[in-house]
Amino acid sequence: MKKIIAGIALLAPVALFAQDKKGTAAAKPYTIQGTVSQQQNPATVYLRMRKGGENFVDSAQIKDGKFTFNGTLEEPGLASLMLVQKGSEKPVSMGRDMLAVFVDKGIVTINTTDSISKATVSGSKANDDYKKLNEQLKEVNEKGAVSQKKYRELAQNKDEEGIKKLEEEYDALDAEEKKIENDFLSKNTSSPIAMFVLNQVAGYDLKPAEITPLFKKLNKEAKNSPSGKEFSKRLESARKTAVGQPAIEFAQADADGKNISLSSFRGKYVLVDFWASWCGPCRAENPNVVKAYDKFKSKGFEILGVSLDDKKDKWLAAVDADKLTWTHVSDLKGWKNAAADLYGVRAIPQNVLIDPKGKIVAKNLRGDELASKLEEILK
Repeated sequence: MKKIIAGIALLAPVALFAQDKKGTAAAKPYTIQGTVSQQQNPATVYLRMRKGGENFVDSAQIKDGKFTFNGTLEEPGLASLMLVQKGSEKPVSMGRDMLAVFVDKGIVTINTTDSISKATVSGSKANDDYKKLNEQLKEVNEKGAVSQKKYRELAQNKDEEGIKKLEEEYDALDAEEKKIENDFLSKNTSSPIAMFVLNQVAGYDLKPAEITPLFKKLNKEAKNSPSGKEFSKRLESARKTAVGQPAIEFAQADADGKNISLSSFRGKYVLVDFWASWCGPCRAENPNVVKAYDKFKSKGFEILGVSLDDKKDKWLAAVDADKLTWTHVSDLKGWKNAAADLYGVRAIPQNVLIDPKGKIVAKNLRGDELASKLEEILK
C-alpha cells in the first residue's frame, strides 16, 4: 500500500508490465462483445490498454444495446472500459463508470444492464484469475482506501506527524497485500496474470534477492512473454544497481551545456536524485533534500540532480523555485533519460546514495531517512 503515495510511476497505471515496443511475440486476435441491455441514451464505450509497449485507446458506439471491439495482442493485458453517455462526454481519464478487465485472446463477453462498472465478464481465463485475486485482496484494498482518505486529509492539513504515524499503517497493509500476492503466485505459476502479479509484488523499487526466486518459479510461457522478457531486463538492472554494487558511470549536460560526469564526484558522498518539475511527490520531497544538503554539504556530501523533464524552462524554473542549489543535469528526454534507464528508474522520485569510492550504499531515502543515513556515515 505504500506504493499509493510513493511517487509518479512511468505510464501509470499499467506501467509495471510494459512490453517491448518492437513486439516479441506473435499477436493473437481478441474480441470484446458487450451488451448493455437497458441503455436508453446514445452512448460510447472507450477501451484503454497497452499494446506493444504503447498506450492504446479505442472506442465503440453502443447500437441496439451492443458494442464490439476487435484487435490483436501479444499477451493478456489489463484494460479499462468506460461508458460515456451522450451529453456527458469527458476526457477518457475523467470517467466514473469504468470496469477493469483482463483481455485475453479469443472472445471476452461483457454483460450489464446500464452501468459498465457493474458488468459481468466471461470468456477470459486471465480475467477469472484477476477477479479471484481481487476477491482475496478485497479486505486489504478496503483498508487501503480508508488509509488513502486519511492521507489526503493529513496532507491537506500539512500534518507531518500524522503522516509519519500513517506510514506504519501503510507498511502493515503493504506486507499483508504482498503475502496474498505471493501466495497467489506460488499456487498459480502458470496463470496468464502471473507476470502482472509479480510486477505488483516487485513494485518500482525491485529487490532482486526477494523477487528472483518468485520469477524463477513461473512457467516458461510467462518468462518468455513480452512482459516476462521486460521483467528479466529489470531484474538485471536491479542487480547492477543494488546496494553494495559499484555505481554505473554516466555523464549529462547541465543547464549551460557542460557535461557533468558522476565520477567527477569521487571522493565525496553523492546522492543521485532522479526527479522532474512536473512530479508532485518529487516537489513535495525537495524540502527534505534541501534540509539534508544544507546540513551536510560542509561534511563531504553532494547531490547530482537528474531531471526527467523534456522542457528546459520548466526544469530550471523548478530548480529555482525549490531552491535546489546543487548540481543539476538532464538530457531533456523525459522518461527516456539515459541515466534513468541505466539505473532502472520506472517511477520518481528515486535516489541512490554513493560513497567516496563509488559504491552504492543506500537507495530511495525519503523524508528523515536521508538525514538519518548521512548522520550515521558522516559522523
